[in-house]
Amino acid sequence: MKALVTGGAGFLGLYITEQLVARGDSVRVVSRHTHPRLGELGVEWQQCDIRDSNSVERACRDVDTVFHVAAVPGIWGPWKHYYETNTLGTRYVLEACRKHAITRLIYTSSPSVIYDGADHLDVDESYPYASRYLCHYPHSKALAEQEVLAANGRDGLATVALRPHLIWGPRDTQLVPRLIARARSGRLRRVGSGQNVISMSYVENAAAAHLQAADALHADSPVAGKAYFINEPEPVNLWSWIDELLSLAGLPPLRKSISSGVADVLGGLGETIYWTFRLSAEPPMTRFLAKQLSGSHSYRTDRAQRDFGYKPLVSVAEGMLRLEPELKRLAASPTT
Repeated sequence: MKALVTGGAGFLGLYITEQLVARGDSVRVVSRHTHPRLGELGVEWQQCDIRDSNSVERACRDVDTVFHVAAVPGIWGPWKHYYETNTLGTRYVLEACRKHAITRLIYTSSPSVIYDGADHLDVDESYPYASRYLCHYPHSKALAEQEVLAANGRDGLATVALRPHLIWGPRDTQLVPRLIARARSGRLRRVGSGQNVISMSYVENAAAAHLQAADALHADSPVAGKAYFINEPEPVNLWSWIDELLSLAGLPPLRKSISSGVADVLGGLGETIYWTFRLSAEPPMTRFLAKQLSGSHSYRTDRAQRDFGYKPLVSVAEGMLRLEPELKRLAASPTT
């Protein structure tokens, strides 16, 4: 295929790019900043702000498949920050796909588009979108996902949305570094009973799912117009997994904890203070974060297995071994 990867210099996007190159596909990457690995791979790179419809239109010329991975993550910040990139940016990608008669669009979504604050245990894709959201990221992604799925079948474009949950692995710039930094500073606390389970997706497995879905995606396939959860089949205990990460990093396990109720109150208080005084930093706790850390979130992948043969390539145990050197480096770094 002749593929475009938006956000291809980012965490997940770079793994998708590597896997496409490894099997011989032609790849163009667009992102705000480049990455040394892109030069090593020999792919075409264009600087692009996904909020600029003209640069998105140029990026989509002469390709037949788009992996739209670019997004603004996070749990704090103004609505405009998330809406312009995650929602409007996706709309620009859809418009460019139709203009250039692109036939396949694989959209990287998130399980948070259905997150309503309740525990999710063994949930499948029939679960509805949330009626209200505790932060702007999932709301902006939900609007974008709905537009992507609604565009399926228009002007010859087939679309699919993938929802990888809790992506982790080497080169992560968000989850793992923040966990290690908080643990080193003594600010990391177990939230809730410590019994909550979560689904998670090793980054190479999440990337492979994008290629598998793309290969199965065409106008008449069962994949077209659908959303899929992507994660390892078996959930894990969140806090046991975090303790394992800390152990591999050479750090002690968590000893301190707070109740989910206290965390929720602190989250609401923090949001009020930071909004009132217009503080640009992220509060140490928010209501969304409190519920994510204390609740269970596990998702079924039967549909992905059935429709496009999704199967993790790397086990959790192997993924931890691959991540271990980076954990030790983060724990030893004076700037962490």
